[in-house]
Amino acid sequence: MAPKKQQPQELDTKKRKRTNTESHKSPSNSKSTKFVPSKKPKPHSDDKDKNKTPLTGRERRQNAKELSEARKKKRKRHFTLEQDLARLWEKMRRHEIAKDERSKLVTEALTKMKGKIHEIAGSHVTSRVLQTCVKHCSQAERDEVFEELRPHFLTLAYNAYAVHLVKKMLDNASKKQLTGFIDNLRGHVAPLLRHMVGSVVVEHAYELASAAQKQGLLLELYSTELQLFKDLVPEKETRLLDVMSKLGLQKGSVSRHMSSVIQPILEKGIVDHSILHRVLLEYFSIADKVPPSLLPPTILVGSCYS
Repeated sequence: MAPKKQQPQELDTKKRKRTNTESHKSPSNSKSTKFVPSKKPKPHSDDKDKNKTPLTGRERRQNAKELSEARKKKRKRHFTLEQDLARLWEKMRRHEIAKDERSKLVTEALTKMKGKIHEIAGSHVTSRVLQTCVKHCSQAERDEVFEELRPHFLTLAYNAYAVHLVKKMLDNASKKQLTGFIDNLRGHVAPLLRHMVGSVVVEHAYELASAAQKQGLLLELYSTELQLFKDLVPEKETRLLDVMSKLGLQKGSVSRHMSSVIQPILEKGIVDHSILHRVLLEYFSIADKVPPSLLPPTILVGSCYS
């Protein structure tokens, strides 16, 4: 007998079963290729550290020092100069050193700094080097340093390190140099007194000044009119009341100006300077006849508890 022909529906069901069995085969029998990385994985950083020999304490300190110096070279313009000056300073400041040798070291240091003194005077190290040089150098060398710093004294007066150099220069200044310095303070006395560092410079100049120069510094704190017409004030008149009566100034305007000057200084706690004590004394000499509304608040509060 001839074999029976299969119907098309039976053929479709067989094909479907065959495809389902192939899709559900285990992954071990599948022919799909696994992902293989092209490069070997990098060793862990801990493995590298284990292979390296540990640094000693001296080597770690040396590496830290070199790194710190490299950063300072990028940040500071005159870093190498400051290092050279520090080495010279260690030699010149010794007590047992001979005067001739010290003078040679001072001259060498000043030669290296020439033209750059005002730029490095604000540094912690070089300001101390300059103070030692000014103390032990000759008068001619001291005059050269003064002339180089003269245009920059007001700027240096606000620097916490350079202020010591400014005081040292004033201590060793001649009468002409001191007069020139005090003249440069004209118009800047009140702002400097409001600064914690700048007030020290004004006080030091006030202590070294003559009676006429002290009067000139005080007049700036009394009134704006006295700042403009300072030459009209008699040198013999030292009390504010006498000056006001001579020039016909009004007490109200003077007291208002003085209160605006004194108030910020007292608020910052700057109360130790003798120039401020003198200003307060003169202020109280005219404030007793002025309405309380014109008095500074701090003085009013203090008077309530007295």
